[in-house]
Amino acid sequence: MLKNPLDFDASAVLRPYAPLLEKATQPIQTANGLPNACYRDPGVFAAESDVVLQRGWAGLAHVADVPNCYDVKVCDFLGMPLILVRDGDDRIRVFHNVCRHRGMILVDNDTNTRVLRCRYHSWTYGLDGALRQTPHLGGHGQSTHKDFDPSCAGLKEVRSAVIFGTVFINLSGNAAPFEDYIATVSDRWSDFIHVPMHATTTDCAFFLDVACNWKLAVENYCEAYHLPFVHPELNRNSRLEDHYNIESTSYAGQGSRDYNNPATSDERIFPNAKGLSSFWQTGSEYLAVFPNVLLGAHKDHFFSIVLEPLDAGRTREHIQLYYFDAMACQPEYQTMRAELKRFWRTVFEEDIFAIESMQEGRRSPAYDGGIFSPAMDGPTATFHRWIANKLISANRIA
Repeated sequence: MLKNPLDFDASAVLRPYAPLLEKATQPIQTANGLPNACYRDPGVFAAESDVVLQRGWAGLAHVADVPNCYDVKVCDFLGMPLILVRDGDDRIRVFHNVCRHRGMILVDNDTNTRVLRCRYHSWTYGLDGALRQTPHLGGHGQSTHKDFDPSCAGLKEVRSAVIFGTVFINLSGNAAPFEDYIATVSDRWSDFIHVPMHATTTDCAFFLDVACNWKLAVENYCEAYHLPFVHPELNRNSRLEDHYNIESTSYAGQGSRDYNNPATSDERIFPNAKGLSSFWQTGSEYLAVFPNVLLGAHKDHFFSIVLEPLDAGRTREHIQLYYFDAMACQPEYQTMRAELKRFWRTVFEEDIFAIESMQEGRRSPAYDGGIFSPAMDGPTATFHRWIANKLISANRIA
């Protein structure tokens, strides 16, 4: 578990790596990647988690994790117990999963409930976080006390926001407004801002555990360079030569100019989203939204991957598929949904050997962060530059 950011001096951990981090900020022709310590050192992982994942916005979960009003999902982020809820007004919120009385974990399992009751002394909270009941607080049979104000003892809420079927959080509470953080992505994908996203509870989600640092999953996702070597079947349907790089200040990725609804065994296709611009009739794009959310947009389906960093060398990938028409979630499309899920699972599993092998390679002192192909590695270099600048800035501020 991470230390509380208030106790943790990230700059002291990062200072020795400042010269190597500076190299990652150089133009791609002369840059090196992030140093090995950024992938293996537990101290650097803790510092990076503080600076990059807690002080800014980061992905936590998916809207489909709480599909119904009063759904409650138990989450863990960087060792912090959290709960994701959808309240009676259909609003999604995130709270610290700890009773304000004696610090007991409030919810142990995913559930559907209108109230959250601590099993220790039965303090009870609404899904708005407000403290509702405190039995025997003032003595036997007395639920109130003149010196206790329940309005000051509600659950601690985590700043959160939702877009593209994904729940983002800011643990520090003082990052820039979410609208500013996500503006460049929402501008690029404005067609999808108000498109409804539908999912089933049985065949639209899965997770993968990978033995690597979370950043390697981002780096691999950013680029199409590896397509013909790692994804031969995908490359036949979406060829490397049809791809282009995407680079921006807060995201990077790749796009394809030649996308068609995937063929299925019964030759049907999923309904396309309504109101899309002409680009999406033959195009698709795949963005890594820094730091830890990977998105894929197509005319007939959408996916979101939230990377959960477990420690310096372990990551859990939470993958969620969405469809734009509720009809696609009906039983008559079940076989097609299963086929698409199998397709993407195969693609993402094909990446595992590569990212885990890169993690192993970072045990070598001969590796200095690597070099980049100026033509093919622009998105990956952009991500390295973004991470390095975040870490450097934290060091300088301190």
